Amino acid sequence: MAESQNMEWKQSWRDEYLKWICGFANAQGGKIYIGTKDDGTVVGLKDSKKLLEDIPNKIQNKLGIVADVNLLTESGLEYIEIIVNPWAFPVNYDGEYHYRSGSTKQQLRGNALTNFLMAKTGMKWDAATV
Repeated sequence: MAESQNMEWKQSWRDEYLKWICGFANAQGGKIYIGTKDDGTVVGLKDSKKLLEDIPNKIQNKLGIVADVNLLTESGLEYIEIIVNPWAFPVNYDGEYHYRSGSTKQQLRGNALTNFLMAKTGMKWDAATV
């Protein structure tokens, strides 16, 4: 199965994937599978038990949200599923706002960021102070 708007495959965990989680939270939500190839084939993880504890804490500490982190097994290989729900308020990663579009993560800047923040907060241009 290919990567899509709501699905991302990664062979190993890197903290930079918190940006992908941020992007999913700001868009329609989605799932990240750690321990898989880009086509979804499970390759397994050596440190799955440690990651099962570390990843939820990193998500909470860095993004201020909670995601479901599950340990799965296929053909004797362990891998991790991270389920990210869409959030009603803007989620940022160190002041950066990311958004999942297609099978890519986009950093929002300029007008895209302004429109995103206004839509998430429910503000309208005519209510903004000059």
